[in-house]
Amino acid sequence: MKFEHKPVLLKEAVEGLNIREDGIYVDGTVGGAGHSIEIVNKLTTGKLIGIDQDINALNKAKDVLEDHLDKVILIHDNYVNIENILLNLGIEKVDGVLLDLGVSSHQLDERERGFSYQKDAPLDMRMDNTQKLSAWDVVNTYSERDLERIIWEYGEERWAKRIAQFIIDERRKKSIDTTLQLVEIIKNAIPKKVRMEGHHPAKKTFQAIRIEVNKELEVLKLAIPSINKMLNKGGRLCIITFHSLEDRIVKETFKELNKDCICPPEFPICICDKKRELKIITKKPIIPTEKEIAENPRARSAKLRIGERI
Repeated sequence: MKFEHKPVLLKEAVEGLNIREDGIYVDGTVGGAGHSIEIVNKLTTGKLIGIDQDINALNKAKDVLEDHLDKVILIHDNYVNIENILLNLGIEKVDGVLLDLGVSSHQLDERERGFSYQKDAPLDMRMDNTQKLSAWDVVNTYSERDLERIIWEYGEERWAKRIAQFIIDERRKKSIDTTLQLVEIIKNAIPKKVRMEGHHPAKKTFQAIRIEVNKELEVLKLAIPSINKMLNKGGRLCIITFHSLEDRIVKETFKELNKDCICPPEFPICICDKKRELKIITKKPIIPTEKEIAENPRARSAKLRIGERI
């Protein structure tokens, strides 16, 4: 399978890391190494730790970074485990971390991964194919209420209730095993007039199920404080999101880390002893230029937020 992926907000993200040639940096979602190769090109005696839960992505990253492997360590894991990963490598602090939370093009293009609503494949959607939970489990075993919640919250799909009902009705007859089976059910649940407008009718539901399968939002919430803890003073955290819920988590967590005190306002004195841990570099997210979106339409919903360890 040819692995092609055009990195989003490349210049902005790499500049945001404020790279030192002798520093240690982490690409927590190394993917096709599009960002990593730019980072490593700026290092002389520094190191890049590339993490990804997708073994295919790591194999591609190894090829892309083959001329720099003396400066690169690739790890098969989830970035949420960054503390243990770094400590196992004997690294106490790093100078910057990048997270690009988008699904890479190759994952969408690999039919058998089941991420695409345009190609028939088993319902899978696992970023890490060693994990147990797959899209098949979500679609065939979750309750109607949970399906509706997931499709509504993670997909922001206004037809979530009907789609959940149609999934339950269909699986009473037989299991739902493939992507195109699910697409057909979603199409039947959404009125024809609505289906003819805007995006593909299955886009939001597929996004919702993928987020649930890979616990993407939970991982992000847990990871940001852990990453910040592992940064040297002045170290940067750059996060590229593609979904409003992801961006909200980054924005709110940065705000929390930026606070000096989290006591209720009615308290006369501070008793929490919380100290400000992160300076927010981007008051508003950086978004792609019109030129980048024209060249790479998958960039259109991207937002980059940057914080700096205090």
